[in-house]
Amino acid sequence: MINEVKERAEKEIGMMKKVFNSISLIQENDLADEFFNMAFNYFKDSEFFFEKTDYIRAFEAVVISWSYVDAGLKAGFFSVSDDLKEYFTAT
Repeated sequence: MINEVKERAEKEIGMMKKVFNSISLIQENDLADEFFNMAFNYFKDSEFFFEKTDYIRAFEAVVISWSYVDAGLKAGFFSVSDDLKEYFTAT
């Protein structure tokens, strides 16, 4: 079971790396900045937990990061490259 969690966390962290390499802020305001910072901080947490072999927390953190990005896309705060839009519900 732990190998499955590790593999899934690693896959999602890899995907979010691509997202953060392509994400652009559309709106420049405090709320958009807060959404971005929360998404990015949870992403960094996921990498930290993964390195510490805490794969469950790594997976949780990367999913929360994804959720913030998805909500930010829905709110019109961010955009991502076209090849990544299919991974989000908001686009």
